[in-house]
Amino acid sequence: MQGAGHNTLSILFVCLGNICRSPMAEGAFRAAAMRNELNCSADSAGTASYHIGSPPDPRAIAAASAYGVDIAGQTARQLERDDFFRYTHIFAMDEANLVGIRAKAPRDGTAKIAMLNDALEERVRKSIADPYYGDEELFAKVWEEIAAAAEALAARFASEGLSARL
Repeated sequence: MQGAGHNTLSILFVCLGNICRSPMAEGAFRAAAMRNELNCSADSAGTASYHIGSPPDPRAIAAASAYGVDIAGQTARQLERDDFFRYTHIFAMDEANLVGIRAKAPRDGTAKIAMLNDALEERVRKSIADPYYGDEELFAKVWEEIAAAAEALAARFASEGLSARL
């Protein structure tokens, strides 16, 4: 991925382990960005190091695949200091990870930090449930919530005329 630069839009989605919610958010946002003709970069990371190097959870892959989005090639990584300069926006999946992201943010970091659900007026400050200990039905429900927020986010950026290179 290219550096964020001054006029370049780049998004990072963050959950705890980077194998469920944030890979789904990355995939959902990429698909929404294409539908909105928004050319931008997107990635995902976790606040914890539990799954570094692992692919997304098979249930997350299946949930995304049911909507025509392939996230199988993603690899989990941990949030790092450079991310606060490389990305223009960092979106947390829940309140606990938002707190963790802000705690890791360097004082001179340039990324705007928020919750993904803040993209939807009716869900501002609401966490997206972690489906890790749930079943396929919970993963499907979480996908739908993430996809709605990703679609709203992409539409907002497109309406604001923001774009970048993949």
